[in-house]
Amino acid sequence: MDAFILAAGRGERLRPLTDTLPKPLIPVGGSTLIELRLRDLAAAGIQHIVVNHAHLGTEIMQHLGDGNRYGVRISYSDESSGPLGTGGGIIKALPLLQSDPFLVVNSDIWTDFPFAKLPSTLSGLAHLILVDNPAHNLNGDFCLRGNRVGKLDDCEGQRVTFTGIGVYRRALFTDRTPSTLPLAPLLIAACDRNLVSGEHYAGAWLDIGTPERLAMLNKLLAEQESD
Repeated sequence: MDAFILAAGRGERLRPLTDTLPKPLIPVGGSTLIELRLRDLAAAGIQHIVVNHAHLGTEIMQHLGDGNRYGVRISYSDESSGPLGTGGGIIKALPLLQSDPFLVVNSDIWTDFPFAKLPSTLSGLAHLILVDNPAHNLNGDFCLRGNRVGKLDDCEGQRVTFTGIGVYRRALFTDRTPSTLPLAPLLIAACDRNLVSGEHYAGAWLDIGTPERLAMLNKLLAEQESD
């Protein structure tokens, strides 16, 4: 299965750090955010990874190269003319992704999720990895009942937060052309058709979207290294 790492975000909440450094290359634990993700995916047996880029994207390409030193092959989806959002970025990258389904993961998260356990086939259009709601997202993103994902409206299951890890079939993006588009409306439409499955993950997960959560991650990694 191919993987797509979302790396085109500007990182506004992490300024001024991201004024001169692309968010995926922020140093953490002696590495960078995106390199941690590349190593996780390589360890899971994923060989081809597409990375999109926009802000300071040349630096990302120069730093990662062709992926050989991580044990993977990297292709790049250029959004330097303007980032397209998660949905639009995936749609633009579809010609580079060779598998169906394929994995999509945010570059600005940290997790110990076992990527090798992701499903390689789907009966629906998407499979999402979900966690308990963190303090910064107490209302959650979706409703999980059994292994079915639904909207928060009239939720009769568990309110959960989307990790930024999902497996998608190409059909989720049928008849869409590359344009600025979030992913959420596509997922919600699929939820309405009961075509989204999911699983709750109780392990470690952090969204590195603010200086405070970046400091939290660096502290956590330092503690792990000293153990």
